[in-house]
Amino acid sequence: MSGDGREGGRRDDEVRGARRIPGPRGAVDDLDLETVERPVLPPPGGSAPDESVPEQGVPEEDEAAAPEPDEPYEPEEPEDPEEPEDPEEPEEPDRPEEPDEAGPVPEPPHAVTAAATASAPVLSHRVLKALLGAWALSACSAEETAAVEDHLTACAPCADEALRLRDAVGLLHTDGSLDLDPALRTRVLDGCLGRRPARVPIPEWATAYDAETARLDALLRDIGDSDWHAPVRLQWFEDERAVTRRTTVAGVIGHLMAVDGLVSAALGLDDPLAGTGTGAAAGTGALGTAEVNAGAEVPLSPTRRTETYWAATYPPATRAVREPWRALTHELIRTASLAGPNVAERSVSYGEFALPLQDALLDRAFECWVHGTDIAEAVDYPYKPPSAAHLHRMIDLAARMLPAALAGRRGAGLAGPARELVAPGAPGRSVHLEVEGHGGGDWYIALDSPAAVGSPDRAVAQVALDGVEFCQLVAGHISPVEAAAGQEGDREAIRDVLFASASLSRL
Repeated sequence: MSGDGREGGRRDDEVRGARRIPGPRGAVDDLDLETVERPVLPPPGGSAPDESVPEQGVPEEDEAAAPEPDEPYEPEEPEDPEEPEDPEEPEEPDRPEEPDEAGPVPEPPHAVTAAATASAPVLSHRVLKALLGAWALSACSAEETAAVEDHLTACAPCADEALRLRDAVGLLHTDGSLDLDPALRTRVLDGCLGRRPARVPIPEWATAYDAETARLDALLRDIGDSDWHAPVRLQWFEDERAVTRRTTVAGVIGHLMAVDGLVSAALGLDDPLAGTGTGAAAGTGALGTAEVNAGAEVPLSPTRRTETYWAATYPPATRAVREPWRALTHELIRTASLAGPNVAERSVSYGEFALPLQDALLDRAFECWVHGTDIAEAVDYPYKPPSAAHLHRMIDLAARMLPAALAGRRGAGLAGPARELVAPGAPGRSVHLEVEGHGGGDWYIALDSPAAVGSPDRAVAQVALDGVEFCQLVAGHISPVEAAAGQEGDREAIRDVLFASASLSRL
C-alpha cells in the first residue's frame, strides 16, 4: 500500500471501465498540502465539468483498484468509447451511489436481529416462573427481564402472579414508621376475645393497668443489658418546687415494684419488700415481715418504700429485676379478676391517703406510663401515650382527687380561703377544667369543699389544657405556671387548681 493509502500493483488499463472510489485518506498531519494538486474551480455561476467529478459506485468484492503508488493522484480520465469493456466485470447500475468517504459498510437489518435473537436466553416455563420474584424486585438482568416480560404476555397465571408480587413489593417501600402501634396489642386481644371470650375476664377498671404494664414490659424486652444502667432523672413537685432524683432503668422498675406492693398487700398477696432483710428477723423496723404481711394500719408511703428498696439492693439492680416485677403485675391482675366484683371497692392505703382498688390500679397504670416515658427518653426509645379511653380515665381520676388536694393545701396555708361553704352534695363554686385532644373532656372542680359538687352553673373560671400536658402537670414534669394553655375568670381559683394538680405528683 502506498503512502497515500491506495493499493498499488495494478495498471489503469487492467481496471479500465470499472467503477472506482478513492482509498482511505491519510491524516491531515501526514499530508504535505503544498505538494497536493488543487482542483480547478469553475467560474462563478458556472458548473463544473463532467470529468471533474469521478464516477462513483460500489466496487465488486476484491476488485477495488487505485493508481500506482509512485504516480500522483489525478481525476479519472474519461473512458475511451472505442476500447471494449472487460466482460468479466460488468457494470452494476442498480447499486446505489455511496458517499465519497470510505468506511465500514453497515450490516443489513436482518443481521442485527439475528444476533439479538441468538443472545436472548431460551428459558423454560418453570425457570421463568421462578424468576417472577426477582423480576418484581427489578433484580433480573436485561435478557432475563425481556424473557420474563415476553412470557407474561402469553401466560395468564404467571401474569396474575407477577401482579401480586409487584403489589407486595410496593408494601416494602413504605415511608411510615416501622415501630408497632401501641394500640396493636389491644386490638389483637379485642379480636381474640370477640371470637372466644375469656373464661375469667379482666375487670374493666383493671384493663388500663394491664395495658400499660404490657407496654412497659415490651420496652424492657427490647433494650440491651447496658441500657439497664442508663441514668434516668425522676421528677416530681414538692414544697412548691420541682424535685429531681437520679437513678437507673433498673432502679425505676424496682421503684414500681415497691409501690405495687401496696396493692398486693391489700389483695392478701406477699409484699415484694418482705425479703429485703431490713428488720425482718425481729419483726420490727421499716420493712419488718410481721408488719408488712399483717397489713399495718398505716402502711409505708410510696417514697419511703422506694428509698428502702434502693438502700437494700446493693450492688444496684440489673435487668434481673424485670422478671419479679412482671410476675407481680400478672399476679395482681389475675387476683383482681378472680376476686369478684366487690373487690373493686377494697381500700388500698398509701400512708397519707387511701384509694379504692379500682382507682389504685388506675393510679399504678398512670405511673407505669409516666416512668415508661422517663425510661424511653433515657434509652432513646419511641413511646406513645396510652389509648384515648385509658387516658381519659387517668385524667378523670386526677380531677376527682383535686378537691381533696385543694382542701389539704388550704389547710397548709398554700391555697386561698374557702369563700362559700355549702352542704355536702350541693353545687359549689367551681373551675371549668377543659382538657383538649387525646382523652380529653370537661370537668368541674369544686373549690371550697371536697364534699361539694362541681357545677357548670357555679363556674367562676375556666382553664384549658391538652390531655397529655395535663397528665405531665399531675406527674410533676412541668411547672404549674407553664401548663395552662388558656385561662379565663378568677385568677386565684385557676392558680389554686393548677398548683393542686402538680401537688398530686410524688416519687
